[in-house]
Amino acid sequence: MARIYTRTGDGGDTGLLGGGRVRKSHERVVACGEVDELNALVGLVCAESSDDELTEMLLGVQRDLLALGARLAALDADSLATSQKSNVGVDEIVKLESWIDRVEVELPELHRFLLPGGSRVGGTLHLARTVCRRAERSVVALADREDVQPELIAYLNRLSDLMFSLARKANAEAGTPEQEW
Repeated sequence: MARIYTRTGDGGDTGLLGGGRVRKSHERVVACGEVDELNALVGLVCAESSDDELTEMLLGVQRDLLALGARLAALDADSLATSQKSNVGVDEIVKLESWIDRVEVELPELHRFLLPGGSRVGGTLHLARTVCRRAERSVVALADREDVQPELIAYLNRLSDLMFSLARKANAEAGTPEQEW
């Protein structure tokens, strides 16, 4: 039987894709962890939602986030270059933009900042937006020191916009009014 634990990280280091080990406090590992946390939170939204269209959209986002995490976990970008499964690029960013445009057309125009919250799904999407922004900051910090595919940052930036739009839509569909600041 294969065991889930390997004990190889007990000393505070971890392995990266393509070989090599770094401390678990390394910016690359921190960025991977932030993306993983975001992915888990998106999974929670799926579990809370009864909207099949939203769930399908977010399952696609979860797949993208796994690919994005794989890109971050690879010391050598060439080790993932041939894998379509780990690709996060312009096509995925354009997909997010098209989803945002589709959602935004249904919503009233904003004139003020909104307080995050609302319905359970809407509030959880707002939380996902803030976790996404934190993940984006971690990836930017990594990119300040090491080579990071610029599309990864753009994807997270656009994803936080999508989470905001989806939160507004979820609140509207739940009949929960938006609270302006």
